[in-house]
Parts: sequence; C-alpha cells; structure tokens
Amino acid sequence: MNFPSLSSDASSSHASSDPSNSRSVHQQLEDADVFLHRHLGPSEEQQREMLAELGFSSLDEMSAATVPADIALQEPLDIPAPRGEQQVLAGIRTLAARNQVFRSCIGMGYTGTVIPPVILRNVLENPGWYTQYTPYQAEIAQGRLEALLNFQTMISDLTGLPLAGASLLDESTAAAEAMTMAKSIVGGSANTIFVADDCHPQTISLVQTRAAGLNIQVIVGPVADLDLAAHQSTNAGGSGLFAVLVQVPATDGRIRDYKKLAAQAKGLGVVVIAAADLLSLVLIEPPGSWGADICIGSAQRFGVPMGLGGPHAAFLSTHLEHARKMPGRIIGVSKDAAGRRALRMAIQTREQHIRRDKATSNICTAQALLAIISSFYAVYHGADGLRRIANRTRGFTLALAAGLQRLGHEIVFDGPVFDTIRVRLGRGRRHAARQIADAARERHINLREYEDGTLGVTLDETSDHRLVADLLAAFNFGHFTGFDVDSLLDDAINTGLGDLGAMTRKSDILTHEVFHNHRSETKLLRYMTLLMQRDLSLAQSMIALGSCTMKLNATVEMIPVTMPEFGNLHPFAPDTQWRGYTQMFRILESHLAEITGLHGVSLQPNAGAQGEYAGLLVIRAYHEQMAAQAKTTNRRHLCLIPTSAHGTNPASAVMAGMQVVGVACDESGNIDLNDLRTKAQQHRDELSALMVTYPSTHGVFETTIREVCKIIHDNGGQVYMDGANMNAQVGLTSPGACGADVCHLNLHKTFCIPHGGGGPGVGPIAVAEHLTPYLPGHPASRPDTAGEFAIGPVSAAPYGSASILTISYVYIALMGGTGLRTATQVAILNANYMAKRLRDHYDVLYTDANGRVAHEFILDCREFKKTANIEIEDVAKRLIDYGFHGPTMSWPVPGTLMIEPTESESKDELDRFCDAMISIRKEIADIENGILDRADNPLKNAPHPIEDVVTDNWSHAYSREQAAYPAAWLRTNKFWPSVSRIDNTYGDRNLFCTCGPAFDQESN
Repeated sequence: MNFPSLSSDASSSHASSDPSNSRSVHQQLEDADVFLHRHLGPSEEQQREMLAELGFSSLDEMSAATVPADIALQEPLDIPAPRGEQQVLAGIRTLAARNQVFRSCIGMGYTGTVIPPVILRNVLENPGWYTQYTPYQAEIAQGRLEALLNFQTMISDLTGLPLAGASLLDESTAAAEAMTMAKSIVGGSANTIFVADDCHPQTISLVQTRAAGLNIQVIVGPVADLDLAAHQSTNAGGSGLFAVLVQVPATDGRIRDYKKLAAQAKGLGVVVIAAADLLSLVLIEPPGSWGADICIGSAQRFGVPMGLGGPHAAFLSTHLEHARKMPGRIIGVSKDAAGRRALRMAIQTREQHIRRDKATSNICTAQALLAIISSFYAVYHGADGLRRIANRTRGFTLALAAGLQRLGHEIVFDGPVFDTIRVRLGRGRRHAARQIADAARERHINLREYEDGTLGVTLDETSDHRLVADLLAAFNFGHFTGFDVDSLLDDAINTGLGDLGAMTRKSDILTHEVFHNHRSETKLLRYMTLLMQRDLSLAQSMIALGSCTMKLNATVEMIPVTMPEFGNLHPFAPDTQWRGYTQMFRILESHLAEITGLHGVSLQPNAGAQGEYAGLLVIRAYHEQMAAQAKTTNRRHLCLIPTSAHGTNPASAVMAGMQVVGVACDESGNIDLNDLRTKAQQHRDELSALMVTYPSTHGVFETTIREVCKIIHDNGGQVYMDGANMNAQVGLTSPGACGADVCHLNLHKTFCIPHGGGGPGVGPIAVAEHLTPYLPGHPASRPDTAGEFAIGPVSAAPYGSASILTISYVYIALMGGTGLRTATQVAILNANYMAKRLRDHYDVLYTDANGRVAHEFILDCREFKKTANIEIEDVAKRLIDYGFHGPTMSWPVPGTLMIEPTESESKDELDRFCDAMISIRKEIADIENGILDRADNPLKNAPHPIEDVVTDNWSHAYSREQAAYPAAWLRTNKFWPSVSRIDNTYGDRNLFCTCGPAFDQESN
C-alpha cells in the first residue's frame, strides 16, 4: 500500500491557496482550520532540511528504513480522515448534548462542587499549569511544589495525622494502597484485612481485586460484629488480622465513634484505616484524633467536577514513622546551595521504583493537577469558608431529614449525620422505592437505590432550597409539600436530629497563613500567577524527557474537559443519562483497538502503571481459566522482565501475584535472545508473561521483537507490551503486528492528555481476542466491554478518568489516520536529527545496525565524571540556565541522558536545545583543559537564580554573564529559576512538611 508522501496533500502542512495550483476545485472547499500543521512543530521545509541531513528524500523512505519490515503495517489505519477544529468541536458538542446533567444525590464518594472561576480559568484551563512535568527538577518546580505542599498541609490538618502525601489516583485505589502499606507496617505472616460492609461498594470491590493478587484474605462484614481479639486468637502463628478498614461517614451516611475499636486494634498491633469524607472533617472529629493509623479519601469535592468518575486527587495521611511505607509522593522542605528555603520531593516516587519487585506500590502518575486545584480551593475559601460550606450542606441535609419524617418516612439509623441519609419508606409504601426514584428523575434528580428498597440521598455544596423542596415532593409521590425549608431546619435542631455530640470537631483547621492571606480574588490571582511563574512548562520551552513524550496539549483538545455536560455527571448515574459519553467511549475504543492491532479495549485504568497492573491481571485470569478448563492447578505465576524495564513493570507484576525473573540485555542494548530463550524454556510450566517495551527502553526498534514474542508463546506464556513508547509506533507498526497479547496506552503521552505536573494520566489496555472476556468489570456499573470472566475493578469508577478521555478523542478526530502516522514519522525524524547533530559532541549510546534511533535516544555522559568531575545532574541543572528542563537522567542506564523531542517541536527549538547541549559540552571541555575550575564552574554551581547573579558578593572564577546568559537567545527570553541547586540530603532523609504552623519548618 502506498502511503502519502511528504509532499502529498494528505500530509501537507502548507498547501497553497492559489486556485491555479494542482489541487482540485473540490479540495479548495476543505476545512481551512486543518490541525495537522498546528500539531507538528517542523514546517514542510524544515522537515525536508532534516530529512536531507539524514540522507532521506521523504518521511516514508525514512520510516521504511527505521521500522523493521516484518512488523511494518501494510495498510493505513482504518480511522476517518482528519476534520477541522471547528468541525470537531461541533461534533463534541453534539455528543455533550446527548448527556443529561441531573442533580446528583447518589453520593458514594462523588458529590457536586463549585470550582471557583478564578481557579477554573487560571489553573485548570491554563497551560502554564497543566503542561508541567512531574517535579523531579525541583529548582524549576517551586511553584507547583508549594501548591502541593499546601495540599499536604490541608490534608494533614483535616485528617489529624501529621504526614500526608501529594496525591494518589482515587479513593478506592488509595484504600488498596493503604492495605498494602498496612501489611508492610505490621509485617510477619498476618494476611487478613477486615473491611466494614458500609464502606463504598467500589472500594470494597477494588480492595478485593488488589488483595487477590497478593494472597491477602478480605473479610467483609458489619463493624459491630467484629471481635478483634477472637480474630487474633483463632489465627495461631500470627496469620490473623493486620488491618481494619472503616468508612467515615459510612456509605449510607452513618457516623460511628471508632475510639474503642482503634484502642483495641492498637493493643493488638492491628492497623486502622479510615476512609474519610474531606468536607465532613471540617465538622466531625478527625480520624487522627480518635486513633486511626492511616486516613484515605478523595479531594474531589474540593473544587473538582465529578466528570463521570475522574480525574480526582485521592489522599493518604499517616504518622511520621510510616513515611517510607507510603505510596506516591511526599513534598518536603529543604535548602538550596545559598541556604534559602526550597521545596523538593522528600521521598521520591522513584524510590519505590528502584526497589523494582520489592516495591509495595507501583504508583507513577498521580493526580497532581487535581491536588493543586483542591489546594487552591482551600486557599480560596479558608477555614471560615469551608465551615460555611460544610454547615450549609449539613443544614440542608437535616432539613430534608425533618421533612421526610414529617411525611411519615423513617431515617434508617439514629445518630449524627453530615450530608447523607438513608430513607425507609413509611408503612404501606415500602414497595414504592422505584416510584419515588422515578418521581425524583422526573425532576432531574438521581437518588441512590438500595437492594432492600431503601433510598439514599446525599447533598453537597451545590444543594439549595429548591433541591430540598423537589426532593420532598418526590418522596411525596410527586406532590409539592409546601414545607418551609428554613422551618424544617429549626425543627431538626430543636429536636436534636443528627446532633454530632461527642463527634464534634474540637480542633482548629487550616491555621497556616496561606489559608488566610488570599481572601480577595486579586490576591489569589497574584498568588497563583506567582507560583506558576516559578515553574517551567511547555509554555516556556520544550521538555525533552525520554520516555515521557511531552508533546503539544492543544487548546482545542482541552475545551471539552470543562463542558458541564461532561464534567457534572456522577459515575453511577443511569447510563441512559450519559449516552454522549457512551458513544465517545465506543468510538475511542474502536480507534485504540485499530491503532494497537488488538481486539478489545478497557478505558478503566486511570494511570499508566494501573494499565500495567490491569493487563497482568487479565493474563493471570486467563491462565487460571485455562487451568480450570483443563482441571489442573494454575502454576503460571512467573513474569520475565528485561533488566532495562521501567521500575513500575516489576512492581506491577508483584502486585498481580507474579514472581519476577530478570532477562539480560546484550551489548547493543537489545533483549538477549539466548538468555530469554533459556529462561523461558527453564520455566515453561510456570511462565505467565513477558513484559516488554517497544521500541526498547534504549530507544531502538529491535529487529527481533517477533522472535521474542514467539519464544514466549512457544513456552505457554503471554506477551505484555508496555505502551510507553507508542509515539514511535502509531500508524507504522503496532503491538498486534509485533505479536503482543496485551498493551497499555499512556494517553497522557502519545494521545495528548497533559501531564498536569505529575498527573492526571490514563492507561487503558488493549488485548487480543482470546483475552477480551477478561477485561475489567465494575460492581456499580459494569462496562459493556467487560466479558464473561471479567476481572474486578482496577479504578474506583467504571471508566476511570472519563472526563479527560475527551482530549484523546478530539486529538484522534483532528489528526485522522494519516495525521497520526505523519506525527509518528516526524517524532522519529526529530529524534534522529537531534542525535545526528549531537553525535560529534556526545556518544549516542544505542542505535540500530544503520546508526538510527527511534523517537528517543540516549547520550552517554559517564566519562565526564572521570575527565571533568561532572555528574549527569550537573548537566541537567546547567540546562536550566539555558531555559530547558533536563532530559531523563540515569534511566535506563546510569550516567546517561535520554532525550525525546516529540513531533510538536520545531527545528528551531531542536536546534536551540542542541546548541545548549553543545555549549555545555564546550564548558566541560574547558574543565577538562583546565580553563574552568573542576569545583567552581558553571555546571557545578548551576542553576543560577537572579538573586545570586546580581549579588555584590559574586566570587566565582567565571563571569556573571557566562552564568546567566550562556546563549544569545536568553537576552530576550530568559526563564529564571527561583532557587539555586537544592540540597537533596539536607537534614535527615526523612524530612517533610508537617501540618499547620510547622509548614515552614523541617521535621524529622
């Protein structure tokens, strides 16, 4: 099949508008706002220049010479032709109109909220915030780190526990993370967790999914029936309980006092985990006060739309001594080289990844952007504002309860409530729950329907007098009651209905000045802008992080995210109310299946590492079913993983209940086929899967990938392909063409969902036909992509982070099949052009037999330590002075830089980055030659903030100009770091922020 050449109309980015050219009359009527040339950085002319440098005449010639012929696609992607921006936006608005936004009273951890417009416009819709990368280069991430530190302080303050992380994926996965954390804390052979049956059902189900792979026993039952001592005494040998999980308030709204339970658990060495509603903790006693060891939950109701399930920042807080057991990120306070206060990740996520198969968590992408939004929500409202919201929400709930009692209905439980009540209908009407739910839906209200005929109602920040009146009318079988809501609240208070009593919060909240100093919008706007200006994002320059694919997140792709028809839907609303979403899901699934060359797709995993985990669970379930059909025991529990793999690969495998065996790489960086064959044959009866990344983690299209897959299949295993490098595959080859059985896709990489400063991410999985029946299900709303043997849920919501799937949907619609292929080609072109330019100055560590790379490449910097006392970190920090984020450091090879330019960067920007790297190499040469001092030089002292450059005490042997302006372009466009080199070992390694007044202090 002949694909369009570089100069064809299908791939042209600068077609002439002259009617006398070769274009047909009909072609002149095509959309004027075609998107491909907006997405691609290099113009056609620049592409020709780079191709000529590489010795090629077209993109097709280049890709044919780069991608192995035996896996190259022979047909174009069966994806519709690209559409113009306005046409795509019109289409997405049509889909949005098919969704019905009802007022949601379902609860279950998802509530309506109001995102302050100043935060909506200046954070969620601002590329200066959503195009940042994870803050591994702390010197150019000080603003985001401060916002995340505010989040930690908020969480620690509200939960009453001194140590909080900087966000997880969702409440249910946070509960699963807390379970494994608790098991690590307790140690020994204890392997049972008790989960209260009034936790949210999706949390119970997800904990069960996670526990199965780890051989943890889950007991679900009423807390009232739990006898901790009996559980311990009847499990001799220490195999009893290691943790108890409770929900506060319970899923049906009940607020219990768990002080006695916590005290008893502590005496027996059992960890108590509380899943808590964040807004309720403004008014009720925090879990840390009554003895919980770990508190988890979701910050969704702090200004983040429901979005049919996500993305939302989850949280986890605990005691200081458990810091190294925590999953995710912890932001801490350190000092820079000049002694200034500076922030960094105190215990980096990758500390878990370095542990590989010994890791207790595979978390990589978190929900940083959403945590930042929630932190600004707390800064915006402050303690007084949050109390007003909490009291207003509770007041409407109490008024509703009083009105329901006046109608003859019964609140299922006595005692305090916050925002949720469970209603048993009055006598003679107990079988009319469906009738009442229908009456509510007629008023565009969704209630929670329990199997026993009771109904649940949850109110929130968006509730008002009209909603309460409409709810009472629904419970009055459609007849308006005429009750005065304010009078109902008086009745509730006078009768003591729902009095919090001993559960009333007595401690202050949000006492730090950051939550008091930004009451006016002017001050908040300036504060948010100040923090944004301390961060380098794609709004300033390219971020050439290898394996991270920091490409354009186009504004047109982001517009649907904040459409209320997508944002304000509850994930457990009836699917008849989100038919626009359903249509989008089916189209996106079809496109992703076509792109991967596989059969079935699940959109549920809400991060790349979650996709890894889900894919391995599917493989595990498949082997178990095959063993069951053969009436044998499944022995296939072993996973082969190349030693070059990302640390989340072995961590995910262990979480899925597999044993990891490493596979060596040869001198060229490719999988050692002899070692792979030997180990596959040696373990043929236990072999479950191989995890492989393609192109390789070394940035090369391995020519043996089909043979690699065949070796695994011949020995009874399945092939899992990590989709981190799909940006080099789309339209040219596919996991299916390579022979893989499962692949996860990082939509926050290849498919343009922004990284958001460390999240959100989405990691759907695509599987071969024989694995489709095992795709994830969900207890609350089973996706129709789930099959007969569906594994349990891997995310809290059926479609994970549903609202941001619109981004990838729009991207594919804009690009079309031909555009996606061209984007892949240009990504490969840009990488090879840069590698060629830099090859005379640095060693390109791995290439194919013809000296070519894929979409990324590795520069070897290890010799600089010997010749100039220069570490890889020095090069990365010096790049900051040139206005660039450093490439990926020391992975997959220590002492190297991995560079990925993506297709969205122009030749000008590529040259600017190459010029910076060449200039830095000259500085290293000056050190090698004695022109610059080995200890006092621009690399060792980088980066140079303006405060250091303008000081009267400049004492370095090199000039201020060389420090701050090493390149001419910096005189007109200079990004200044706000701090100098941050001390990563300042104080105790366990330093991190504590809550409240200790915000500005270091704590061991």
